[in-house]
Amino acid sequence: MQKLSALTGALWLSALAAQGQDATYQTPPKTIVDLVDAPATPRVSLSSDGKWMVLMPIQDFPSIAELSQPELRIAGLRLNPRTNGPSRVSYSTNLMLKRLGNSKEIPVQGLPKPAKISEVSWSPDNTKLAFALTTDATPTDSRMELWLVDVATAKANKLMNLPLNGVFGSSFEWVADSRTLIAHTVLPNRGEVPASNAVPTGPIVQENVGKKAAARTYQDLLKNPSDEKIFDYYATTQLVKVNLNGKTTPLGQPGVIQVASPSPDGKYVLVKTRHLPYSYQLTVGSFPVKVDVLDMSGQPVKTIADLPLADNVPTNFDAVATGQRRHDWREDAPATLYWVEAQDGGDPKVQAPVRDKIFTLEAPFSAPAQELAALPLRYSDIYWGTSSLALVQGYRWADRKEMTWTINPSAKSAPAVLFDRSSQDTYNDPGAPYQHRNAAGRYVLATDAKSQTIYMVGNGASPEGDRPFVDQLDLKTKKASRWWRSEAPYFEVPVAILDTDKRLLVIRRESQKENPNYFLRDVNKKKLTALTKFPNPYASVGSLQKQVLKYKRADGVDLTANLYLPPNYKKSDGPLPTLMEAYPVEFKDKSDAGQVKGSPYTFTRLSWASPIFWVTQGYAVLQGTSIPIVGEGNKEPNDTYTEQLVASAKAAIDEGARLGVVDRNRVGVMGHSYGAFMTANLLAHSNLFKAGIARSGAYNRTLTPFGFQAEERTYWQAPEVYNAMSPFNYADKVKTPILLIHGEADNNSGTFPLQSERFYNALKGHGATVRYVVLPFEAHSYASRENIMHMLWEMNTWLDKYVKSAPAAPTQPAQ
Repeated sequence: MQKLSALTGALWLSALAAQGQDATYQTPPKTIVDLVDAPATPRVSLSSDGKWMVLMPIQDFPSIAELSQPELRIAGLRLNPRTNGPSRVSYSTNLMLKRLGNSKEIPVQGLPKPAKISEVSWSPDNTKLAFALTTDATPTDSRMELWLVDVATAKANKLMNLPLNGVFGSSFEWVADSRTLIAHTVLPNRGEVPASNAVPTGPIVQENVGKKAAARTYQDLLKNPSDEKIFDYYATTQLVKVNLNGKTTPLGQPGVIQVASPSPDGKYVLVKTRHLPYSYQLTVGSFPVKVDVLDMSGQPVKTIADLPLADNVPTNFDAVATGQRRHDWREDAPATLYWVEAQDGGDPKVQAPVRDKIFTLEAPFSAPAQELAALPLRYSDIYWGTSSLALVQGYRWADRKEMTWTINPSAKSAPAVLFDRSSQDTYNDPGAPYQHRNAAGRYVLATDAKSQTIYMVGNGASPEGDRPFVDQLDLKTKKASRWWRSEAPYFEVPVAILDTDKRLLVIRRESQKENPNYFLRDVNKKKLTALTKFPNPYASVGSLQKQVLKYKRADGVDLTANLYLPPNYKKSDGPLPTLMEAYPVEFKDKSDAGQVKGSPYTFTRLSWASPIFWVTQGYAVLQGTSIPIVGEGNKEPNDTYTEQLVASAKAAIDEGARLGVVDRNRVGVMGHSYGAFMTANLLAHSNLFKAGIARSGAYNRTLTPFGFQAEERTYWQAPEVYNAMSPFNYADKVKTPILLIHGEADNNSGTFPLQSERFYNALKGHGATVRYVVLPFEAHSYASRENIMHMLWEMNTWLDKYVKSAPAAPTQPAQ
């Protein structure tokens, strides 16, 4: 028996060695490390009166020690049980005030160092800033606190001793008087966390009796009654009313309160409370919800709706739950609620002349609700303006149709069409209506005195690239006159309109060589005044050579890609080993698919996910390579997914080779998420590449059977599409080396780490050259410095081994 045990142990260790390896964190070349460690550009927020700006430096990458703190993954949420808030937050570390027109930056006093700041919010009168401060001094003394900055004195102080409950991401909101806030707080004396039953008392049972209840593939779901109790423990909140002196008053009863929004006049609070029965297949956003109105003393005024579990919503993208939804306050009225109700059972497959209706209900909420508008498309958004003007938007996914209507809230007239267009036709996008904050701190349409003119801000997509603009639109004639447009060689984005008469804008300005900074632009006087002077974080590296390539696919579809070359590259250096990065996008029209995306004049800012790091290692990089998947008319884009995928990739390589900068014999391809799925398919269905890098992808579409990405058909409706698009099914065809990387705690719908694990096993079983790297504690987006550096080391090592070291193509002159 002893010999048998020893033999079994030896075999087990041998199998373990074949499956995985112990590894220590590695770092990529120093030039890449320096680029990753370059300081991030601070966040900026403007007061609505245009007098103040607050600068918010951003936290560096957290360490793996920080990332490995306890995390509760439950009901579709990820929480830090120590702080009772979100576990993954990009914090600001400091606050600095700056008066517009003055170069001086005023540090806010009284903040702990280092600080973890989130949810920064101006008071409606712009005299105060509220924010959440996360403390983590000890495991038993970690919490989220409500803090306040007095703008005049630039001093910060803790506003109340009660800890905030940040489970749902928004833990407080200003009341219109600028002297009161409504805050979500942790229940006092709530006791210990309910124990998770180690010994089950019986099986876990789910049942469905003849009701269609399809669900997409979600992660972090409730699994049992113990989970339900733990969820209630952390998610239950007590609303409080807190004044500027820190005095708190309980508001209503405790509950799993997801939303608490004061009315614009400050007299009522709209409260949305999730409640039982919960679901083990859906996230908290589908749980039953009770919608109530309270007065400011916390007394119930009216229950607006009590909606059941939304477990019978079709999986189509235009599908919605039946009954009321999207409850909110009308932003331009004292206390008027509005909501939307489907008229087609929530199913876009049902033929119906009216898809959605919008209803309103004024305080004191005792009269019947009034119909505001009937829409032929699914409701998407509303922009409130004045008593005589609002804009409503609707959409239809099947053909990407998008419409905007004007309505008069005071009259019972039918909506009038303002725009009727394809959402994917970026060249003819009129922009988005500009909104500013009113006296109650609510965002409403900026209009002229007659509510006849509005202002449109857009990206300005064009054949020469994006050129953001500001237009003045006459609603009666539907004619737009252009105020201003970004001009080469700069890329400028409107951030705020300070004065519509004087045409004063705050813009963010950048170029290929100048990193983004904020300026005051006087359009009438053609004057530009710098507001910030953030230094170039990559000054030591030198400017990157960026060129927007325009070329065609074999079927005539226009394509683009951003080409980056090493700083000192010369054409005489010849073709380079190349890294191509892309992310496929579905279209219903070839002309829309071929429109130019982005701008040649933007400053190149490198994120952890960027492929551009490799220009420092002697590679040409094709970034943002167009991979349009087109299905016109009755055809769906994914019906010919792999054919279009390969054709697009080949066209990019051919163009780079034609220019004499891409060595077609030494090209690697990479992608993240749906881009990883693309990478695996390109290696399975072509021999264009020497290596592939696939991060956090999904590779077997039968594991996401109720739709994925832009595919709304189910597996049972289109099994041939699901099978043809699954690289898992073609694991025996992958002969190109592939590096698989996945976050161990991936939280994205559909991209379970199991996807990479099973794909790795399938590839290994067929003798492929494959490496599988699991990054501890990382979600779908990676965060910790150690993991990011190791990921970059893995990628660099893989590219150097299989791409750069491959035999080069014979040198040919550029055409």
